[in-house]
Amino acid sequence: MKDPKWFEEMEARIPEGEVRTRFAPSPTGYMHVGNLRTALYTYLIARHAGGKFILRIEDTDQNRFVEGATEVIYKTMKECGLEHDEGPDVGGPVGPYIQTERRGLYKEYAELLVQRGHAYRCFCEKAEETEEGDSFKKEADPCRALSPEESEARASAGEPYVIRQRIPSEGITSFVDEIFGEISVDNSELDDQVLLKRDGLPTYNFANVIDDHLMGITHVVRGNEYLASAPKYNLLYEGFGWPIPKYIHCSPVMRDQHNKMSKRHGDPSYEDLIAQGYLTDAVINYVALLGWSPSGEQAEQEIFSKEELIAAFDTKGVSKSPAIFDIEKLRYFNAEYIRKLTPEQFHAVAEPYIRQGIGETDLNTEEIAELLHQRTEVLTEIPEKLGFFAELPEYDTELFTHKKSKSNEETSREILSEMIPAFEELQEWTPESILDAMKALVEKKECKNALVMWPVRIAAAGQMVTPGGAVEICHILGRDETLRRLKIGLDKLQS
Repeated sequence: MKDPKWFEEMEARIPEGEVRTRFAPSPTGYMHVGNLRTALYTYLIARHAGGKFILRIEDTDQNRFVEGATEVIYKTMKECGLEHDEGPDVGGPVGPYIQTERRGLYKEYAELLVQRGHAYRCFCEKAEETEEGDSFKKEADPCRALSPEESEARASAGEPYVIRQRIPSEGITSFVDEIFGEISVDNSELDDQVLLKRDGLPTYNFANVIDDHLMGITHVVRGNEYLASAPKYNLLYEGFGWPIPKYIHCSPVMRDQHNKMSKRHGDPSYEDLIAQGYLTDAVINYVALLGWSPSGEQAEQEIFSKEELIAAFDTKGVSKSPAIFDIEKLRYFNAEYIRKLTPEQFHAVAEPYIRQGIGETDLNTEEIAELLHQRTEVLTEIPEKLGFFAELPEYDTELFTHKKSKSNEETSREILSEMIPAFEELQEWTPESILDAMKALVEKKECKNALVMWPVRIAAAGQMVTPGGAVEICHILGRDETLRRLKIGLDKLQS
């Protein structure tokens, strides 16, 4: 075991006098919504208090490690604006920030706990998969009663072992959670969990305690499935003589009243939501409200900028009840965020989807974006709205009949036959000139605008529902294509 000075030097590195939180994901694939919410709450606690937000990669479970998953974590955090002050990619005073790179630390602290009588070496032969579990009863473990001398001798002889936590046989362990209040557990109900496995790697339950302390973490945010493990964590802190951080255990995000969200059941991850056309800012805003409610003057507020979330966030607003993920509510948030974008911002996010809809045409994507801006809720809806721009669809002349516009096949044939030469004579092809030409026909016919505009739009688009009216569609299509389509419409009506 290390010299006491080494432990003193490790303690001396720990930053003090500030709120320090950490997001500690495992690199096992995508970022699910519950993980994103944990990261967000952890970030908001730190930023609200003017503290530090730390990213730590917990990769000790090599069986579940997914190649490229760490890059997904970095990418997601960056996209979501959750900038970390310390982490594997930016460094910091208490690194390394990847658990496998801290491997040498855990054995030293496990052996220190053995020396202090709060842990013991277990030489019993068990299946490797049971080492992470809690099913091994302390009463059944003969190694618990080994003398320090015998334990040391067997270890020195090279006999393989795990290190288990020595849970007191009697008494009660209590802890206070910021959400659930005081919770007490009878020690007799707690099993001697494995701290260090035979391969020298720590279990999750041990590593996160060591790392949280050595990184100076003051607030620990995690799912409420870890409430049952918290008494064991507290006993570890007490065994080392360390201060216990504040716990914030969050209830799960559910698909419905009975089922947690799950990738296996087709529930979306953060990456899926972005691919489905949701804006990152809308997702972040909605996720913040999955289990948290603002108070005071902002109690009724729903739309929050990141800065507003930082100012308003308080753990007192976190609910004990599970939150149900409602995709329709997210859709509402997304529509609100889309409407708030400037025309330039909307064009930037919409252009790839516009291109999907109009293909390789040279149509003006900025004009098309202007049509779509206030009519779009989810970006992936855009392509299906624009197919008619790329190619006039087949349509039936019944579309020219519209009760509200008082339009029918006969009036439409008359309107198109006069509108085509009027368009051909225009000196310039602008929205203003197109509108003036149609208004001139309205005045000539002494009719309502709709009687002229309905057949022009139907002939130009070949469908009843379009983003934008006749003027906008004709201008975007251009004079030649508009005239070609109007002539096709007239031919249909004359045949």
